[in-house]
Amino acid sequence: MELGRFGVWTFDFEEQPAGMLRDSVRELEELGWPAIWIPERDGREALTHAGFLLSATERIAVVNGIARIGSRGARWTRGAALLLADAYPGRHVLGLGFGGARSGVKPLRAMNDYLDELDTVTSANPLPVAPMRRLLAAYGPKMLELARDRSEGAHTYHVTVSHTAQARETLGDKAFLGVEHAVLFETDAAKARETAREHLHAYLTSKYNVAKFLRLGYTEADIDGGRGSDRLVDDLVFWGDIDTITAKLHGHLDAGADHVGIQVIGVEPGRSAMPHWRRLVEALLPRSAAIR
Repeated sequence: MELGRFGVWTFDFEEQPAGMLRDSVRELEELGWPAIWIPERDGREALTHAGFLLSATERIAVVNGIARIGSRGARWTRGAALLLADAYPGRHVLGLGFGGARSGVKPLRAMNDYLDELDTVTSANPLPVAPMRRLLAAYGPKMLELARDRSEGAHTYHVTVSHTAQARETLGDKAFLGVEHAVLFETDAAKARETAREHLHAYLTSKYNVAKFLRLGYTEADIDGGRGSDRLVDDLVFWGDIDTITAKLHGHLDAGADHVGIQVIGVEPGRSAMPHWRRLVEALLPRSAAIR
C-alpha cells in the first residue's frame, strides 16, 4: 500500500464548512502530502466525507481513520467503498474500527462478524478495476492478528514508538502499518504539557485506552487519574521545535511503521493547522518524493 512515509491526520475537517475543506485539501495536495486521514466523530459520515475530499482533488489518497463499524451496516459500507474504489482508483483506503464502547459488545467478535458480512454480501454493485483496500484499527495482539489476516494491515492511534515495534512484530513483514501521532508546536515544556493533557484527557479516562497504556508498561501512577505523567504525555505528544518533532516522528519508521499520520494539536476549533502542515511538509517530504 503506497501512501508515502508521512501523511496528514486531522480532526479539523469535522468543524469546517465545505468550502474551507475543499480549499484545505487542495492545498495539502499541492504542497505534496501523499495522504490524508480523516476520523468519524460528530456526524460527518465517513464515506461521504471521503468522497467529497476525493472529488475535490486529483492525486492525494484519502484514508478513513476510522469508519466506525457501528455507524452503518456492512452492506452499505461495501457499496460505498466499491464506488469510491471505482471512481478514484488507488486513492481511497477504507479504515475500519470498532469506534468506542458499546455495552455487551466485544470489539474483536464484532469486527470479525462485520468482516464476515462484508466479505460475503452480494449486490448489483459492479466491482472496480482497482481493488477496494481496507485497514483495521488495532492495538492489542489479537486485533493486530485480525488486521494481518483479514485486511491489508493496521492503523494505530495514540501509541508509542515501542508499541510500533511490537505491532510490526505481530503483523510480520508484509502487512501495512500506519501509525497516527500527535504533535504540538510549542517549545515551553509547561505550556506544551498543559495543552497535551487537555488533548489526552478523554483517552486517559477511558477504560479501553487506559488498558492499552497499561499494556505498554505504564503504571496507574502514569495515568494519574487522567492527568498523565510527564513521561506518558511526552511519549504520546511530540512537542517542541520542527527539528525535535520530525526527529521523533522518524522513530516510528525506524521501529517498523510504513507510514505516520501526523495530527497537529493546539489549534483552536474551526481554525486551520495549515501553517503547520506547510512547515512539516518541507521538513519531512523532499520535493522529489512529493505527489505530482
